[in-house]
Amino acid sequence: MSIATLPAPPYYVVCFSSQRTEVEDGYGEIGAVMVDLAKQQSGFLGFESARRPDGFGIINSYWQDEESIRAWKAVVDHVEAQRRGRADWYSRYEIRVALVQRAYGFDGMYAEE
Repeated sequence: MSIATLPAPPYYVVCFSSQRTEVEDGYGEIGAVMVDLAKQQSGFLGFESARRPDGFGIINSYWQDEESIRAWKAVVDHVEAQRRGRADWYSRYEIRVALVQRAYGFDGMYAEE
């Protein structure tokens, strides 16, 4: 996974912090399908993810507006993945939605702020 290339703010981020169970049963395959499906949604800007060996992970997805986030939450295949997540793949998760008003970074050549 790499750092998402995003437009200048403002935009929204959905932070999904989770603790995995030991159940695999299609987790990786469904995850790949969800990424491909999210990329097809209006307002999707990008995503980043990381997971530790102990199962704790964070997925940040970036969206143009709150309407796009609500639409993504209601996509039928995503709703089913959410159900499977609660039933099988996660022992706990938290979702936080925030407006990004400022962003800057460093790419090895220069820093911006």
